[in-house]
Amino acid sequence: MTLAGGCFWCTEAVFQLIKGVIEVKSGFSGGIYSNPTYEEVHSGKTGHAEVVQLIFDPTVVSIRQLLEIFWSTHDPTSLNSQGNDKGPQYRSIIFYHDDHQLLIAKEMKIKFNQNELYKKPILTEITKFSSFYLADNEHLDYFRQHGAHPYCQLVIQPKVNILKTSFSGQLG
Repeated sequence: MTLAGGCFWCTEAVFQLIKGVIEVKSGFSGGIYSNPTYEEVHSGKTGHAEVVQLIFDPTVVSIRQLLEIFWSTHDPTSLNSQGNDKGPQYRSIIFYHDDHQLLIAKEMKIKFNQNELYKKPILTEITKFSSFYLADNEHLDYFRQHGAHPYCQLVIQPKVNILKTSFSGQLG
């Protein structure tokens, strides 16, 4: 499963802590050409989103659990932005890899909207996965390596705190 919920540093930090998530890779998906650089994607002109690609054990953590965490740790009602991060590269999107993931993503989006989890409708796109381009090494495992950085403390740590408070039973 490949997810975009704003800056990939944030999404990566959250999913690295989940029991059953084997690997989290930050990169780019959804754009118009192959092998984009961070600078190209950051321009907002390539159509790519900053994403994380998850490899997980479905006997430990389900797609439903992953999507509940995903929708709870970013603002899926904000179009093309998360906080101060603005542009289409920061949009909320689920890139599904198979029909099962598509079905669950659509079902859960409807359920979350009906339950009015947020005051505004969830704008998360649900799109078929086509390609993934790994980010440069300097962007991988960012929160673990730079946790004291002000961006990490101001933007990423609150998302990790939500995870630890609301999903403590799913931490690895």
